[in-house]
Amino acid sequence: MSLLDDVTKLETEVLERIGQADSLASLKELQVRYLGRKGPLTSLLRGLGSLPPEVRKQAGARANEVRKRLEAKFSEAVEKFSAEEKTSSFDPTLPGTCQQAGTAHILNQVMDEICSTFHGMGFEIARGPDVETDYYNFESLNFPPDHPARDMQDTFFVEGGRVLRTHTTPVQTRELEKRKPPIKIISPGAAYRNEAISTRAHASFHQVDGFLVDEGVTMADLKGALVAFCRAFFGEELKLKFRPSFFPFTEPSAEVDISCILCKGKGCQLCKYSGWLEILGCGMIDPAVLEITGHDPEKYTGYAFGMGVERVAMLKHKITDIRLLFNSNVRFLRQFF
Repeated sequence: MSLLDDVTKLETEVLERIGQADSLASLKELQVRYLGRKGPLTSLLRGLGSLPPEVRKQAGARANEVRKRLEAKFSEAVEKFSAEEKTSSFDPTLPGTCQQAGTAHILNQVMDEICSTFHGMGFEIARGPDVETDYYNFESLNFPPDHPARDMQDTFFVEGGRVLRTHTTPVQTRELEKRKPPIKIISPGAAYRNEAISTRAHASFHQVDGFLVDEGVTMADLKGALVAFCRAFFGEELKLKFRPSFFPFTEPSAEVDISCILCKGKGCQLCKYSGWLEILGCGMIDPAVLEITGHDPEKYTGYAFGMGVERVAMLKHKITDIRLLFNSNVRFLRQFF
């Protein structure tokens, strides 16, 4: 029965050593020393073969019971030390982990820059609802109900006879209805058109519209404002040209082209080898719009303009696919942080 006494003595000794362990490393060292292949418990188990058969079974059961109990105690102690080390591993004197700060999306950056440039020229900022009535989106801007010009903009219709605005120009008539000239406003925001998404078009996009109404406003005032904006935004060496165009709410109407920012007017793939890039539409506010909003076209005149933020961003930053601005690819967007 001396082997049973040795097993009991070994159990008491190991439990005492586990209680005295002061680190995870010393605990693991004890586990290897006592329960390893060369440990005393393994040696005792090897001596079972020399015992009489009637004692061997009892001694073996006792030795295995002790092994399981000690393994459980070691596991419990290891978990305790591991938890304590995790808790105490924080050093408050170390510098904090740097977290990368967020930034405005490239479209918001460009829109803010456009607004800031015009704000410096004396324009106020006004906004309107994304879901518009047919009246403000079309009729008040000289689009009669059956006018073919409505086909220029494929529209999303919503319940109640309303539409997702196809441009931010409705803000113009909303502001004209509640203000008296002089009025000088820009209106940034989202617009929507039922278009196939491609490298150059998207069903959801952003615009910045602007207008000025006062006595004696002429096309020269419009050209001066747009030339000042384009050169402030793209550079003083920029060249511009105005081409005749058509918009239901302006007469006369024009589109503005700028010299290609990539090839400087020499001709390249970006400008389709023309040397010019279309940047915005503009014109003198149609007298019918002034009448609809309660202003005397014999007394007041005004100009209006509008530009797509995505197009301006693509031109300024040489982006070739509009879809890159909407797919939330952080690797792409990080270029503009």
